[in-house]
Amino acid sequence: MKFEIVYDKGTRIRLRLGRYAFNQKEGYGLSELILKKKCVKSVITTHTNGSILIEYDDVSNKNNILKFISGIGINDIYEAEGSEEDSIRAIDNEFYFKLTKKLFTRLFFKIFLPIPMKNIITIARSFKYLKAALNSILHLNMNVDLLDGLAIGGTLIDKSYSSTSSIMFLLSISDLLEEYTVKRTKNTLENSLALNIDNVWVVDDDGNEISQAPSKIKKGDKIKIRTGEIIPVDGKVLDGESMVNEASMTGEPLAIQKNIGKTVHAGTFIEEGNITVEVDSVNEDTRINKIVKLIEDSENLKANVQSKAERLADTIVPFSLLTTAIAYLLTKDFQRALSVLTVDFSCAIKLATPLVVISAMREASNHKLLVKGGKFLEAYAQADTIVFDKTGTLTNASPKVAKVIPLGKHSREEILKMGACIEEHYAHSVARAIVKQAEEENLNHAEEHAEVEYIVAHGIVTHYGKKKTIIGSKHFVVDDENVKFTKKQEKIVSKHADDYSIVYLAIGKKLEGIFCIEDPVRDEAKSVIAKLKNLGIKHVVMLTGDSENAASHAAKELGIDEYRSQVLPDDKSKIIDEFKSKGNKVIMVGDGINDSPALSCADVSVSMKNSSDIAREVADISLLSDDLNELITLKVLSQKMLDKINNNYKMIVSINSSLIGLGVLGTITHTSSSLLHNLSTMGIGLLSIRPLLNEKELSGEI
Repeated sequence: MKFEIVYDKGTRIRLRLGRYAFNQKEGYGLSELILKKKCVKSVITTHTNGSILIEYDDVSNKNNILKFISGIGINDIYEAEGSEEDSIRAIDNEFYFKLTKKLFTRLFFKIFLPIPMKNIITIARSFKYLKAALNSILHLNMNVDLLDGLAIGGTLIDKSYSSTSSIMFLLSISDLLEEYTVKRTKNTLENSLALNIDNVWVVDDDGNEISQAPSKIKKGDKIKIRTGEIIPVDGKVLDGESMVNEASMTGEPLAIQKNIGKTVHAGTFIEEGNITVEVDSVNEDTRINKIVKLIEDSENLKANVQSKAERLADTIVPFSLLTTAIAYLLTKDFQRALSVLTVDFSCAIKLATPLVVISAMREASNHKLLVKGGKFLEAYAQADTIVFDKTGTLTNASPKVAKVIPLGKHSREEILKMGACIEEHYAHSVARAIVKQAEEENLNHAEEHAEVEYIVAHGIVTHYGKKKTIIGSKHFVVDDENVKFTKKQEKIVSKHADDYSIVYLAIGKKLEGIFCIEDPVRDEAKSVIAKLKNLGIKHVVMLTGDSENAASHAAKELGIDEYRSQVLPDDKSKIIDEFKSKGNKVIMVGDGINDSPALSCADVSVSMKNSSDIAREVADISLLSDDLNELITLKVLSQKMLDKINNNYKMIVSINSSLIGLGVLGTITHTSSSLLHNLSTMGIGLLSIRPLLNEKELSGEI
């Protein structure tokens, strides 16, 4: 592959292959190919000019990268789908291209076109605004379209074509911003609801399970879906029974029982049980994709404050028209009345508000915060209560086995081997800790147990020999499985319960051993909670499955106002509802499958970097860095977004009211009034895209 180096500084290099070297999808494939080099951190391809921007880890690797790219042949390039970052970048580039085109077109018309030609184009472009105004009159709607049409019509009657052109230019910029906001939010929504599934298990006629790519699944196929897995298709249950969480579709956090004959939908997930499903709909035909389309076509993508701005703009219309009429009745001067009409409050409000929201969302993205819509930033700013799941959120989600204590006839090594053998089937952080401990002690375990069954947030059931074997929480072992402890065992368990989370292993209804798990809190957790309180969070709550004493100790250490111990997944969503019923605006922060019902219930939900796929899908905001300080950044950013919007309102009202007053008094002409209005609107727009966070806030000195 031939290329030219057009930029080379530090660990960034840009190569130019020439136009038509690759198309957009081949560019995405080329990115994937280059990213296979471990020293490459990021690749951005631009198909329009055939450029590749590469960021890598160390300058010593530059020649190695260039040699690798030189060796790429035409047959090595393949088409691929872009990542979420690629699609957002494409939307941004399209917006900047359209905006630049509008600005240059307007500049060209003003400088090079003769005045008669400019006037003809202005009149032609005004028709759509006049038509919208006429439609508002016919339907008796006193809205922004009516005011815009009257202002444009009035300036045309007065032959003030320059004012007409300026008004229409600002309105077109406002429309472009709204289109950009909706496109960007649609894209985030689509990516958040996308079913990121690598393979599904298809059951053939002989009952064998065959792994296949989701793209190869067709109507009539039978697929097997197990506990913790996302359902990839719409279909009917042929065999088995499960509890299915449909929060991604219905918003209802409680799992629904699904058995033979019941319908399941793509995008939902199995909390408990295993089922075989006959495929009815796949890909674009699934119900979740139809819901995505429905949401895309609705107003739900906008922040409430943005919708409020548009409603406010409509509300101002009658007052603008009334002021215009009064000005004419008092002065009998059409020019003065026109000076009132051309000062359009709605234009500035509709332009500035989405700009602030877009700017805030982009700034969030720059700080590794994925926000799925402006309305979630608004909800985060207004929240007064934050609820943390403890494990993986306030802790590092890297638990370690501190002690293995045998409590029956088996030795410590046998208890650890059995625990690791059972737990290796599940990718839970505690399970990984037990497996890792066995590996570190070189305890090789053979598969001596029967098929395992995972009970969400409780534990695992299997059989060793003919004896039922369970491993999990105390609630699961004692309350659900009725395992009895001896007084000696109770004493040993109580001794360790305050300092550790305990996993219990029971065989044949007898407690055989315990695993003492430690998961220290994050270094930044205490300071983050204190800062959140300073920023307006009135109530901090911790939910945990730990014992009362352990929970109390952690809450005191972190400065948490309230905690709930020995909490089950279903309890979490009920607790969120409890706070909401008291009038609190609730943020839920979690990371696991068992947090998803509570994440669905909250006013706004946040998932951690290493969250389960399900938690990330359900959450409204995702942290892309493993640092709780980003919750502070998010709070400051969201509050400043609302502050900026409110300040814009005040500025718009004061400036435009002054212009109206000067126009009525005859101090300025309607041409000057229109010019000053347009300049102030563009100025407020430029102020709206300035960064909201300053250096002090970025360094954490809040």
